Amino acid sequence: MKLSVVVCVYNEEENIRPLIQQLTDALEGIDYEIVYVDDGSKDGTLRELYAIEHDRLRVIEFRKNYGQSLALMAGIDYAQGEYIVTMDGDLQNDPSDIPTMLALAEEGDWDMVAGNRANRKDGALLRKIPSSIANAMIRRLSGVHLKDYGCALKVLRADLAKDLGLYGELHRFMPVLVALEGARVTQVDVKHHARQFGQSKYGLGRTFKVISDLMLMLFFKKYMQKPMHLFGNIGVLLFVIGIFINIYFGVLKIMGEDIWGRPLLLLGFMLLIAGIQFITIGIIVEMLMRTYFESQQKRPYKVRRTKGYESDE
Repeated sequence: MKLSVVVCVYNEEENIRPLIQQLTDALEGIDYEIVYVDDGSKDGTLRELYAIEHDRLRVIEFRKNYGQSLALMAGIDYAQGEYIVTMDGDLQNDPSDIPTMLALAEEGDWDMVAGNRANRKDGALLRKIPSSIANAMIRRLSGVHLKDYGCALKVLRADLAKDLGLYGELHRFMPVLVALEGARVTQVDVKHHARQFGQSKYGLGRTFKVISDLMLMLFFKKYMQKPMHLFGNIGVLLFVIGIFINIYFGVLKIMGEDIWGRPLLLLGFMLLIAGIQFITIGIIVEMLMRTYFESQQKRPYKVRRTKGYESDE
């Protein structure tokens, strides 16, 4: 199979049929499947998905709401295509962009082709401004320079996608994760539509989550296999500063000065203790990571049932 389109949905009842029809029209002539992951919807989303008769439709039903990252992970795990497309299920992404992006990935030998919402149809205050801030932070901290990290429409090689490990909320940083793996990433302008049905799941608070998630993502990708390089370096730095401060006060004491109660002396002792603690944390985390890599890995999500797979028959 050439292509798997992974669509993660949560309470998108009215958007199911129009999007499937748009995908069917846009992907004519391509060997594809549509993998819908329902992330614990509470409306009629599942009813719509199970009611549709489509030989290329696959449905994965979660037992509860796990979040978009784990929904994407499940869709990618179940995907059978050589290339995987990720997109939102709210009709804001346009399926007609997919063939062009797929052709670019194949002809240009790109590992990922990400979309850039050149003419974004969102409110400036609640969506565009926070997104611009988040994009700027990601560019600055990650070193991966794209215009739009938040566009859900992406085409990437399946073997690469299945190794990403989209735990937590790291779906926002897929281009960064791919680039950190040494893959080749490019971006093209895509169409973007205003939401017609349902309510947006994003808000102003998303910007603050991006900061913490970006720090977590950079730690896991840069220091997960060598945590001592992070905690150990900080610990050694604090310890050395503390040593110098205490040597300074030791000299003053030898010279006969009264050093008791000085704030800088207390700071020196605190830095010594903090340095020892960071070094100890580094050693413990190093041992935990070794245990993690040697242990059996399990999927962090639970599937209630599926539709469209051989095991369902």
